[in-house]
Amino acid sequence: MAPRVFVANEQSQRPVDCEAWARLAEQALAAEGVKEGELSVLFVDAETITSLNERFLGHEGPTDVLSFPIDEVRSVPAAPEPSAPGGHRSGDEGDDTSGAPVLLGDVVICPDVAFANAPEHAGTYDDELALLLVHGILHVLGRDHEIEEQAEEMEAREQELLSAFHRPGQAPLAP
Repeated sequence: MAPRVFVANEQSQRPVDCEAWARLAEQALAAEGVKEGELSVLFVDAETITSLNERFLGHEGPTDVLSFPIDEVRSVPAAPEPSAPGGHRSGDEGDDTSGAPVLLGDVVICPDVAFANAPEHAGTYDDELALLLVHGILHVLGRDHEIEEQAEEMEAREQELLSAFHRPGQAPLAP
C-alpha cells in the first residue's frame, strides 16, 4: 500500500495545483521509504498561518510552512534513513495490525508568504512551494535542522528530492 496524500487549498490569494503538489508529496514520501500512511497538506492564508504559528510555536506573525507530525507514528522511523529517489527501505512494515490508517501528520503552507519569499529564496513561486512541501514532509518524518549538522543533512536531502521530482521553474514532474 502506498502513502496517501490529501491536499486542500483553503486560500484564494495565489494559485495552487493541488493534484501536482499531492504527486510531489507522494513521490517524496515513497523516496523516504514510507510504504503506508496518510499525510495532509493544507494551503492557507496569512491570517490562518499566523494564528497557527502563534498558537503552536509561540512566534508572532506569518511563516511559510508549519509541520505537525503525529507523535506515535508506527510505520515511519523517527529519523528515517534516506534512500535513493524512488527507492525504498526494508523493515518499515510497522506493527499496526488494527487496520486503522497510520496518520503521518500535516504540512501547512502559506502561498502568500511563499510568493513573497521566492525571489530571494528558491527563485520562482512553484520552486518555493516545492521546497516548502519537501521541507515540511521531512519534518513530519522526524528530520530537523536545529544543529548545523542536521541542517546540512536536511538541506542535502531536500535538494536530492527536488532534483528527482521537481523541475525548477515548473510544477512537479508527472510520474
